[in-house]
Amino acid sequence: MTSPHIIEVNENSFQNEVVLFSQTTPVVVDFWAEWCQPCHMLTPILEKLAQEAEGAFRLAKVNADENPNLTQAFNIRGLPTVKGFVKGQVVADFTGTQPELMVREFLRKLAPTQTDLTLEKGNSLLVASHWADAASAFRQALKSRPDDGAALLGLAKAHIAQGQPAEALAILRAFPPSKQYAAAEMLLPLAQAQAALALNEFDEEADDFAPLLAGALRLVGRGNLPAAADGLLEILRQNKNYRAGEARRLMVAVLELMPPESESARAYRQEFTAALF
Repeated sequence: MTSPHIIEVNENSFQNEVVLFSQTTPVVVDFWAEWCQPCHMLTPILEKLAQEAEGAFRLAKVNADENPNLTQAFNIRGLPTVKGFVKGQVVADFTGTQPELMVREFLRKLAPTQTDLTLEKGNSLLVASHWADAASAFRQALKSRPDDGAALLGLAKAHIAQGQPAEALAILRAFPPSKQYAAAEMLLPLAQAQAALALNEFDEEADDFAPLLAGALRLVGRGNLPAAADGLLEILRQNKNYRAGEARRLMVAVLELMPPESESARAYRQEFTAALF
């Protein structure tokens, strides 16, 4: 694969092309061999991500059979082995083939791309409850990575907190396999309930708790998550199985919208547990 960011290196060029080059740009070294079948599975993933990164890191491929001094110097015990160099030092490595999601996470920590930085910005804006700005950041990230689970989840959260359930449902119902899939499933009941309310399909006079539930849904759509959680907890304290567990599922979704390490989220998780047990 031809790319200025992917090169073959050997014992003679390693010092300049890897060690010295990594002083300014991270270098990912792929130790491989022709006979190694797992290598032929991993290398195309690395090459694809190197091209996608557009210079955020260099991929340097080392044929282990042809460069025994390098394999000995770096204590290579199995193939494929990948080592990440920053400022002339090995800062991360792994051995054996890995799925693309795991390789992408390895590279994200080693050499964040512009898309990674945009994602980080979006998540920071979510924490600050700047929903519209967060949505813009996630849309920008999705231009280069349309199936990125983190960006899709963040955008769905921003839509829910802005009272845009139709947009959120479009994302959540077609969510790709990823480590964010479970979180997307948690949000789905909330987006569905918001949509029913928006379409006047929610009977606010069905029972004594219905107005409180509708009020909580409206508060979520205004980004007021603590007030929404208070309303749902009030229902759960009196009827933990309200609407066959709907209030419980909505509370789980509201907690998913909150910054997980915030004092507010921790306090509401404790109250939620107390209400159920």
